[in-house]
Amino acid sequence: MSLAIAPEVAAALDAGGPVVALESTIVSHGLPRPDNLRIAREIEDAVRAGGAVPATIALVDGVVRVGLDDAALEAIALREDVVKCSARDLAVAAARGGTGATTVAATAHVAAQAGIALFATGGLGGVHREARSTWDESADLVALARTGICIVCAGVKSILDVGATLERLETLGVSVVGYGTDRFPGFYLADSGFPLTWRVDAPDEVAAILAARVGLGLDGGALVVANPIAAGDQLDPVLHERVLSESLAAATEQGVTGRDVTPFLLARFHAETAGASLEANVRLVLANAHLAGRIAAAR
Repeated sequence: MSLAIAPEVAAALDAGGPVVALESTIVSHGLPRPDNLRIAREIEDAVRAGGAVPATIALVDGVVRVGLDDAALEAIALREDVVKCSARDLAVAAARGGTGATTVAATAHVAAQAGIALFATGGLGGVHREARSTWDESADLVALARTGICIVCAGVKSILDVGATLERLETLGVSVVGYGTDRFPGFYLADSGFPLTWRVDAPDEVAAILAARVGLGLDGGALVVANPIAAGDQLDPVLHERVLSESLAAATEQGVTGRDVTPFLLARFHAETAGASLEANVRLVLANAHLAGRIAAAR
């Protein structure tokens, strides 16, 4: 089964032009309807403003598509039968003719298969807080360890075990650099409380690292560019800490475990911050898409 690459994306790749991959799970499962369709187009526009061609990736009626036309984007945003596809799910869903939105892991894999070097998303999956007893960690981490791609993100959500996630990324050989910061961002917050070893301050610095990785044969895994949400756009840290503490306690009290924990906590954040967490999510995704476009154009 081959990938269906949109004409604009294929032309850019053939010419050696800048292309940025975008995941589709945020469109189908991360944003409310009908605003998700509008925001999906705004994310693509942010990539274009950065100087690159956007390539939103999704499975549509059994076909893995790299770059979506309006009809496909509407299908991912509005249809009821869209499943969430990690890398492990993609072949099964495709063989059955399904329609699915790709997670970070699946998007990174497909992008690399298509020859796309840059990928923008909101935040990475990571190690869950209860992982010492459940072994629960995101497939994103393993995917990044074996996929040669540069991913621009706002770190990981504070609902995860940030310190353990950074340790796993180090163990897996995934390079992490802070963009304009020496601190690892915490998605809704500009600073998760953890320091970073490496910092870059311009797109051409990232482009130079990517070139050096190829020259040294170190491009088999991902380069994570951790781009913090703007200080003025982040959630109020005091509100964030209160909602996080109360939500974790509520999850324990209600017996929420495993894969149900993340959507439970995110729903609590949305409700308890009166939608401010969702607004922060949108702003940081747009910023990441724009930065990824700039990095792609600088290569």
